[in-house]
Amino acid sequence: MLTDPMQSGAPGLPRKFIWRGKEFVVSEVVKTWSERSPCKHGSRELYSRKHWYEITTTCGQVMRIYFERQMRSAATKHKRWWLYSIR
Repeated sequence: MLTDPMQSGAPGLPRKFIWRGKEFVVSEVVKTWSERSPCKHGSRELYSRKHWYEITTTCGQVMRIYFERQMRSAATKHKRWWLYSIR
């Protein structure tokens, strides 16, 4: 049994991040899932495109964040983590 998600190819979840000038600290991972699609090079394998996380923060907010395996463009070259929603 794998205990570390990174051993299965999932990205390491940041413990904290800054969004709009405010720091958020991850207190709990509620749920994880990934979006998969067929390989673009002819293989029959499925490729994980995005890794999703539903988290709670120390200030009590529930957020959905995701990690994109491939960059969108040269302008977002180093941006792989995105905040999708806040409840």
